[in-house]
Amino acid sequence: MPLLIVLIGVIILIFMIVKLKMNTFVGLVITSFIVGLLLGLPLTKIPQTIETGIGGQLGHLAIIFGFGSMLGKLVSDAGGYRIATALINKFGRRWIQVTVTLASFIIGFALFFEVGLVVVLPIIFIIARELDMPLMYLGIPMAATLNVTHAFLPPHPAPTAITDILGANLGHVLLLGILAAIPTIIIAGPVYNWVLQKVYPRVYRKNIDISVLGEYKEFKLEETPKFGISVLTAMMPVILIAVATICSFIFPKNNPVNEFIQFIGAPDLAMLLLLIFAIFTMGLQRNQKMEDISTSLADSIKQISVMLLIIGGGGAFKQVLVDGGISKYISGLFAQTSISPILAAWLITALLRMSLGSSTVAAMTAAGLVVPMAHQFGSNSIMATLIVLSIGAGSVFCGHVNDAGFWMIKEYFGLSLKETLLSWTTLTSVLALAGLGAVYAISLFV
Repeated sequence: MPLLIVLIGVIILIFMIVKLKMNTFVGLVITSFIVGLLLGLPLTKIPQTIETGIGGQLGHLAIIFGFGSMLGKLVSDAGGYRIATALINKFGRRWIQVTVTLASFIIGFALFFEVGLVVVLPIIFIIARELDMPLMYLGIPMAATLNVTHAFLPPHPAPTAITDILGANLGHVLLLGILAAIPTIIIAGPVYNWVLQKVYPRVYRKNIDISVLGEYKEFKLEETPKFGISVLTAMMPVILIAVATICSFIFPKNNPVNEFIQFIGAPDLAMLLLLIFAIFTMGLQRNQKMEDISTSLADSIKQISVMLLIIGGGGAFKQVLVDGGISKYISGLFAQTSISPILAAWLITALLRMSLGSSTVAAMTAAGLVVPMAHQFGSNSIMATLIVLSIGAGSVFCGHVNDAGFWMIKEYFGLSLKETLLSWTTLTSVLALAGLGAVYAISLFV
């Protein structure tokens, strides 16, 4: 019955947005109230749950989105064109999709999916414009790669925490996670891209106007910053966060040097430091007035304001499902099972992901449910590592309307709700299944 209520909620939301043409944020809040009532939440608790969901979602993302949007505006208005031109000249049209995938993989090691998306997308947008390619052609492999690294690879929060919960070896998870990520990215990136272009070509539009990225400007190469400083500006958060991550494994936690590095490597502060750096390299150094730079930064916030509300609405929907006991219900379904622990872990996580929306919440919840299965193989066992990876694969399954990433993709790629469901929801499902297949393949050899 609880899963049926979730399905009813999704259908109501789609009906309001598609048929009634209702504002997406309003539709998400209305749906959250309806589902909360159907799940039996106390009447006085539902508004509090919705507020908690919106605040929890935006509390994590608002600063990163705000600074990331400002950074994206500065880079796309200046150095993004230089980076895009250099990549095109170096690798050409034929290999540009592979180049984007490799760059996204490197960036994805250090950045969350959401952060990686707001940092990389402005450059991808310019490359697509210059090569006269649909944005989706480069966006699919980029987003798929960022999603895989977020789900599979430490030091991302979910795989790192799950490794600890299940008593797996972090080095094993990282090594086997990379092995599983490679075929998963190939299938969910270039291969899926080719298939989707054949069966659903309407999403591969050229010269689309995307409000969250602002107006596209024409550039003269000599007016843009040099390639080196442009790349350094765009990659600064990756560098800071990566250094902080490496140092967290090398130095003791209470080491003063390590504490300072962790401080400047925290995502929020790293983005702030980068923004200050970008104001100088992408603005003042180009003889722009601070007044003009500030106006540009203000415009970038206006462009993402609606998207932030939508993402907050998705957080409200997710919190209603969590407080409504969906995770407990799903755990009861798998209380007594004799199927493979790899498959059981994937199925539990996939159901939680579909029901709750958040991949991190789904993964963490599933990890707690499968601890007995992992522990029967012993700590640091390869099976525990494989279960960690299967949970990671299941945590990205079927991203839809209760997931913040779904709305990000919809807004950033200028898609309708139907187009996002048929392209992105299908992609995340393919990605999760390919990941499960990769884990099973690895289990045959280790």
